[in-house]
Amino acid sequence: MTHNNPNEDHGQLLMACAKGDQGALQALYRLEGARLLGVVQRIVSDRAVAEDIIHDAFVNIWTKSHTFDAERGSGKTWMFSVARHLALNHVRRQYREVTVDDVTAEKLDAERSLAASAEIEDSFDWQGRGDLDRCLRALGPERRNCLFHAYVDGYSHSEIAERLDRPLGTVKAWIKRSLHTLRECLS
Repeated sequence: MTHNNPNEDHGQLLMACAKGDQGALQALYRLEGARLLGVVQRIVSDRAVAEDIIHDAFVNIWTKSHTFDAERGSGKTWMFSVARHLALNHVRRQYREVTVDDVTAEKLDAERSLAASAEIEDSFDWQGRGDLDRCLRALGPERRNCLFHAYVDGYSHSEIAERLDRPLGTVKAWIKRSLHTLRECLS
């Protein structure tokens, strides 16, 4: 089976992986490898470590593809979740090496996530995009970062709420209002 269509469904490719189709894994890597690397690198702040984590992520994607359930979410979101969890586990292990209590570790995770969220604006090249750049900048950093987390990093609303230490309802409202504001601004 050849996998050259860039619009090929991630879920179908994951199901092909579950059946042992190595070409499907290669297609997933071509489709998402670079973006996954960017997400993981923002979390761990080290390119070499991020590359190792991406390698492990694709091993997990291959070996655990049979656990993917299309009714619970998209294949792309599932893949990003696998990579994010590995990156966050790496960060947590680093914190554990400093021997801090769980509450402090969670606060450090949240602070690191907020710091990464603040850097997201610089991680995406919105310069020269005219109206989109103007409209995104008008949203303000927290609302803009919620959109980036949701639509670039693939986080669920509850993951964003946890990362930003904000109520789930607030995050949902920010995303909904921000999308509405962007639509109005761009029309």
